[in-house]
Amino acid sequence: MTFPFTAVLGADPMRTALILNAVSPQIGGVLVRGEKGTAKSTAVRGLAELLPTLRSAAGCRFGCDPQAPEPACPDGPHPAGDGLEHRPRLVELPVGASEDRVIGSLDLERALGEGVTAFQPGLLAAAHRGVLYVDEVNLLADHLVDVLLDAAAMGRNHVERDGVSVSHPARFLLIGSMNPEEGELRPQLLDRFGLAVDVAASRDPKIRVEVVRRRLAADADPDAFARRWAPQQHDLAARIAAARDRLPHVRLGDGALVRIAEVCAAFDVDGMRADIVMARTALAHAAWNDRDEVTTDDVRAAALLALPHRRRRNPFDEPGLDEKQLDDVLDRPDDDPEPDPGPAGGPPPAGPDDGPGDGQGDDGAGGDTGRPETTTPDAGPSDAGTRDGATPDSAPADPEPAGAEASDARPSGTGGPTPPTASDGPAAQRSAPVGAAGRVRRLTGSGRAAATPGRRAQARTGAGRTTGVLPAGAPAGPPHLPATLAAAAPHQAARGRGSGPVRFRVQDVRRAERRGREGNLVLFVVDASGSMGARSRMSEVKGAVLGLLLDAYQRRDKVGLITFRDAGAEVVLPPTSSVDFAARRLAAIPTGGRTPLAAGLVTAGRVIDGERLRDPLRRPLVLLMTDGRADNSTAVRAGAALRGHDLVVVDCERGPVRLGLARRLAADLGADYLPLGEFTTEGEAA
Repeated sequence: MTFPFTAVLGADPMRTALILNAVSPQIGGVLVRGEKGTAKSTAVRGLAELLPTLRSAAGCRFGCDPQAPEPACPDGPHPAGDGLEHRPRLVELPVGASEDRVIGSLDLERALGEGVTAFQPGLLAAAHRGVLYVDEVNLLADHLVDVLLDAAAMGRNHVERDGVSVSHPARFLLIGSMNPEEGELRPQLLDRFGLAVDVAASRDPKIRVEVVRRRLAADADPDAFARRWAPQQHDLAARIAAARDRLPHVRLGDGALVRIAEVCAAFDVDGMRADIVMARTALAHAAWNDRDEVTTDDVRAAALLALPHRRRRNPFDEPGLDEKQLDDVLDRPDDDPEPDPGPAGGPPPAGPDDGPGDGQGDDGAGGDTGRPETTTPDAGPSDAGTRDGATPDSAPADPEPAGAEASDARPSGTGGPTPPTASDGPAAQRSAPVGAAGRVRRLTGSGRAAATPGRRAQARTGAGRTTGVLPAGAPAGPPHLPATLAAAAPHQAARGRGSGPVRFRVQDVRRAERRGREGNLVLFVVDASGSMGARSRMSEVKGAVLGLLLDAYQRRDKVGLITFRDAGAEVVLPPTSSVDFAARRLAAIPTGGRTPLAAGLVTAGRVIDGERLRDPLRRPLVLLMTDGRADNSTAVRAGAALRGHDLVVVDCERGPVRLGLARRLAADLGADYLPLGEFTTEGEAA
């Protein structure tokens, strides 16, 4: 059973964004960011049941509109008629999907069995005129992100591979959900989401009780629960359909357009996509609230949903929007009277880069829209039929209907620095500020064997360009059709082939070797002893780490952070794809006490061993940042835990008199050596 959308309690900005996209799919989709257990997937899956029905040509695998079929449809020409009526499809794209499954590929069964070239459509074809949902979109592989970007920009899917040449429409509503703890999105994909919202579990016990009550009721008797919420579902679907019908007649006056332009300029957003998305969102918001003209309240609601994720300049910027600044811009009096209105109705004309699904983004969040006029379009038993921006009460008036995904408590984090004890002394109480993050020289691992795809060293990966053919029996890699045919050809006479299809055996199958760039586990092992607190040394170290965190973000690495000081070592941050979390933990590292270097190396080995169980192909790159003032003989014995891994010793010793201890430590450990000054060079990164 699909959990009813109207039974999802709370998360008002998320429901607002989803319903506005249902009213106007041209907005370009939604990115939902939030902690685990906040009904993100539940709400998205429930939305599909509320979308107005459409018709598709009978027998068309690409969902052509029978009234305006695609002239070059691979399944065409289509017979005349009204086609088949159905609801738009909700197609889920798994983060582990192969590229062939997403874009489509050669139908191997027909190619090998019948000897014909036939195309097997992928998920993009299935999502045409429907919804494409990517859960955990921030974990999507880069090669799949590239595919989505192309399809979202052009509204078409082009396939040129393995003797197949196919082009078909792929216009869909793109919805993604993610937990920011697990890493951020690429800026290009982030901008392809029209709206972005943050969701969090309510801290009101009454709401949490009702959430659990509804979820338990849905699990106990799904059919009865669905019947109980059917009237609210019907009312909300009818209201969405009515708003769609009203949308072409809503007027977007020049005054509202000026307000949109002023807001986008005031918040310094890049390009014109934000202006276009805001205009479409304001139109949909006005239509949803039964208005025939866009007002300032509609513009404000659109800004809170469309701008926060577009203001982010680097992965360490906090997403969000200064609502006071927004109100100051919107409340500013016009310098000139509003000019004569233009043609009434409809969204603004598309810009030169505004293709199907255009105007989309990631990260950030609207939060609650704040004013009562910027309504949350939701309909439950206590709020069905609300109009004119009336926001329903946060707590349900009628607790009888039950359902909505239970929300987990807010995550407590994955670790953090232990507060210093009294025995640590005054030095342990200090936390050096983070120095400026400079451009860093490029660091790479060995990059020799099969690896997790990323953007650091060259390696054999599951994505990238085809560079060769793997031998028979290779366990991984896509089939290499020409090599497979070449391997089978000499045996056709012995296998009794006449004029029929080619006869294959398992031993004929060859696979393509693809080489690209790998993603590493960049593990920072930072000396936080008392000697590192001198001469602003720790501040420089933190600045260097911050620069490397930015580099790790750009190269799709996972990062981890270990510190050692006084009595032992601590995993401040277990391996994660969220460089944001690493940057926050970095700022809180205190200094003081002795230098237990051996404990830091042993802890690094344990972290690597644990991570290899989860991701055996991701190779570690260990950065040991220390001034070397430790017992090297003990450290060398402990360093055996890192033997075979890429290890770099970053010499943090500064000042006119240097002992060179870190250089000797690097030689003893068999590691590469790099002075901190070279590490933080401001020159262009390689």
